Amino acid sequence: MPLSAAEIKDLLQGSKTVAVVGISDKADRASYGVAKYLQEYSHFELFFVNPLLDEVLGQKVYKSLKEIPVHIDIVDVFRKASDCPAVLDESIEIGADAIWLQLGISVPEVATKGVESGLKVVMDRCIKIDYAAL
Repeated sequence: MPLSAAEIKDLLQGSKTVAVVGISDKADRASYGVAKYLQEYSHFELFFVNPLLDEVLGQKVYKSLKEIPVHIDIVDVFRKASDCPAVLDESIEIGADAIWLQLGISVPEVATKGVESGLKVVMDRCIKIDYAAL
């Protein structure tokens, strides 16, 4: 069952760390724009994940979620739908609190397994838009 608007607000306000999986170093990509916005305007401590990059927006980029040395509250996924189950598995493995799939991405298998594993699951929503609405 999707989170209500109030639950999404509580998730965003109560979270401290966000991992952006699939960050790009290309300024025209959604992942870059969302990360830049969150870096400038949010209260989150951000961690970037992309095995092909070393640095984006002046920050280290980790090769995987498992490399991040702190607890991650929200795993914000910028990957195609077929990659989301693997990201979910890694999110469960690291003990993340929530997985967030961006606009246009909705994977029922991720929702079911995520909820069954105790994660909050947000799909087909933009974290930047929801954060800006707080």
